[in-house]
Amino acid sequence: VVDQLDATAVEVLTASRALLGVVARSVAPVLDRVTVPQFRVLVILSTSDGPVRSGDLAAALGVHPSTFTRTADRLVGAGWVLRAENPDNRRETLVELTAEGARLVAQVTDQRRHEITTILARLEPTERDLVLDAMTLFARAAGEPRVRDLLTLGV
Repeated sequence: VVDQLDATAVEVLTASRALLGVVARSVAPVLDRVTVPQFRVLVILSTSDGPVRSGDLAAALGVHPSTFTRTADRLVGAGWVLRAENPDNRRETLVELTAEGARLVAQVTDQRRHEITTILARLEPTERDLVLDAMTLFARAAGEPRVRDLLTLGV
């Protein structure tokens, strides 16, 4: 049982390197315009249901609010986010993704999806079914990763 578990872990490590390669190749074309931490902010905002408090974004990224303010300044300057005073609490600042920021996230996501689709197309349909089942099980067992864990990868 231990040998099988170890052999499985080795294969998952190999697959994880392949997936990291996909992630790296998908984000590389935009790194001349946005840093990985900045891109992570855009990804968080793209999955939110509207504006997010600046303090919440700082906490999600595991950085001090003043550090996040500098990041937000750059994102606003690039036209990827908007910042506004919270009408319900004037001491809070809300950050919201712009259409341009959403396009940048979509560009990277589309590239990543295209590359994954290309890889999966090399498999037989029954093999793709096995990958689907295995990835579903693995994701369930692993749980949702913390934002801080993903920050360095820009995913």
